[in-house]
Amino acid sequence: MNDTALIIVDIQNDFCKGGPLEVKNGEEVIRGLNEMIDKFHTEGKPVYATKDWHPLDHCSFQTNGGLWPVHCVQGTPGARLHPELLIDDRVGIINKGTETGEEAYSGFDGTDFAEQLRENNISNVIIGGLATDYCVHGTTIGAVENGFSTSVIEDLIRGVEVNQGDCANAIKEMKGSGAKFIQSSSLV
Repeated sequence: MNDTALIIVDIQNDFCKGGPLEVKNGEEVIRGLNEMIDKFHTEGKPVYATKDWHPLDHCSFQTNGGLWPVHCVQGTPGARLHPELLIDDRVGIINKGTETGEEAYSGFDGTDFAEQLRENNISNVIIGGLATDYCVHGTTIGAVENGFSTSVIEDLIRGVEVNQGDCANAIKEMKGSGAKFIQSSSLV
């Protein structure tokens, strides 16, 4: 079934331990995601990784009236994918949030990601990464809205949980959109 792609969402230094927007226990998903990356490469299936890739004056930053501390600024170490994530030149990189005045939680917002997937005859996507209640949520909803059969690897996502219940609500919304939730063990 080569019509399936793996989407790794925002496993970037600024979202991991010690980063300004650290997702608690975010690094816990890296090993499992690496296993998924290896599996997809072995089976000849495509892998994509989304990245926040913000200009310094991005609207999401508190310094510019936004919700978040400065994070994932283009070209900085914090914007790099985590060094333990096994990403090589076979992985397609999708940069999002690249425009000063536009927030983009979804890998599909302001990108040609849907077109890239369609050009590669992808109809199914499997998603894991950070953060459940923001960019995983946005990318999942975006995938469904673009007509892709969408599954989320529940044990390979972690959330920010700014407010108690944010992750549970995001999961409920993703399921309500038609996304399926699976465990990584069902894929290996």
